[in-house]
Amino acid sequence: QVQLVESGGGLVQPGGSLRLSCAASGFTFSFYAMSWYRQGPGKERELVARITNAGTINYADFMKGRFTISRDNAKNTVYLQMNSLNPEDTAVYYCNAEYSWPGYEQDYWGQGTQVTVSS
Repeated sequence: QVQLVESGGGLVQPGGSLRLSCAASGFTFSFYAMSWYRQGPGKERELVARITNAGTINYADFMKGRFTISRDNAKNTVYLQMNSLNPEDTAVYYCNAEYSWPGYEQDYWGQGTQVTVSS
């Protein structure tokens, strides 16, 4: 059974930090690109950061160097370190696992973890 379980969300003051974790099970984690997406109130879901199985990283422009994605294949876990948070970062953050091969694609989603940035 495939599972992506996010944790680490919560309420934080502007300027604060949070570290999100996504624990994966039920598939070969090291084969998959892992991403964090977010969906703010009344907004569409958007990509935050992505790390491929080879370690190549891409970030959304809005992050401006504030977030860091990393993965630990030994623990089947992907992380998102978020610094200098502001109220615009308030959203549900989702973990995504993606595998693609010519003629085959597979992706999985977690249930999301709420991040609220407010004073």
